Amino acid sequence: MKKSTKFPNSQPSSVQVGNTDISFSSSARNLGFTISSDVTLNKHISNICRSAYFELRKIATIRHTLSVQTTNTLVCSLVLSKLDYCNSLLSGCPLYLLHKLQKVQNSAARLILKARKKDHVTPLRRTLHWLPIQARIEYKLSTLCFHFFSASSPAYFSELLTVYTPARQLRSSSDSRTLVIPHTKSKAYGQRTFAFCASTQWNSLPSHIRHSQSVQSFKRALKTHLFQKHNS
Repeated sequence: MKKSTKFPNSQPSSVQVGNTDISFSSSARNLGFTISSDVTLNKHISNICRSAYFELRKIATIRHTLSVQTTNTLVCSLVLSKLDYCNSLLSGCPLYLLHKLQKVQNSAARLILKARKKDHVTPLRRTLHWLPIQARIEYKLSTLCFHFFSASSPAYFSELLTVYTPARQLRSSSDSRTLVIPHTKSKAYGQRTFAFCASTQWNSLPSHIRHSQSVQSFKRALKTHLFQKHNS
């Protein structure tokens, strides 16, 4: 029999602190990120979508008075910022949840360019130079890893990421910027950790991108690579 991947529901209904009973909550919010007790992101993504659509509706009411450039600025500030916030934590998220975020971005692109709902959205994203949601997550993970190698990341990254060291020193330096992918048996939880997703994403990049000399050249090469990967 296949074991369930969900955590057992064995916790008590409350804990007592002094003379006060504190009930358990099904979710908690920390720095704007909602974490559910079952380690799913359903509630967090629902909150993002609700807030983003609210902003889009407000912009839509004045769209006829705005230029494309001004509308783009408003959407990037009020909508895309919500989709990108903490998006590295969305790596390994089920596709049906990412699709909800993608629909928000699609609606934003149509609003900016005054496109019809039935118009294909990929050409619209190209016009706006936008990466799709999955690519934006990969972009964030890759950028964080680059900062790790350039020693400009927070100190706690050294506890999450490990540089791969080959058993024998080879002439080629292609492995000098490779990360160790943690071994995990759990696809539902272990393969959704930052260490696993970031290392896997980083190692999948072409060597010339990983060995970029500056963060500016890295970001340019990375965005071009992701555009080609997700728009082919």
